[in-house]
Amino acid sequence: VSTQSTGIGKADTLTPEECVEFKANVMREIENNDIKIYQFPVDEFDEEEEAQDLQAQLPFAVVGSNTMLDINGKKLRGRMYPWGIAEVENPDHCDFIFLRNLLIRTHMQDLKDVTNNVLYENFRCNKLAAVTSVNLASKLASSN
Repeated sequence: VSTQSTGIGKADTLTPEECVEFKANVMREIENNDIKIYQFPVDEFDEEEEAQDLQAQLPFAVVGSNTMLDINGKKLRGRMYPWGIAEVENPDHCDFIFLRNLLIRTHMQDLKDVTNNVLYENFRCNKLAAVTSVNLASKLASSN
């Protein structure tokens, strides 16, 4: 089973309505093409509602910026536009906080486990199977 992370970059180029529509289109394409994406685990410490809330945010729409802006004495990361500011850490502007919390705070160990136990093991098995089939084919060819 392959798992993919889903995200939309440059969310600041979309209106809120366009972002909702674009997210729905992306999720529809993911479902229509049977693409496996990360399923948020629910354990005894997590609430099922929290996992459902995170799942509902997919795909994450993010604004990236390495620029710190000084707005009325307050430092914030974002992008300045003629019409206003797109703040990276403002949940009204993008899903960066949800994504950061997912990756670093709440699901880091599960992501490591899935990467190691599923993704890496599938990769390793595929590579070993390819090497084994090549070796078998060369042995059969040399014995004939």
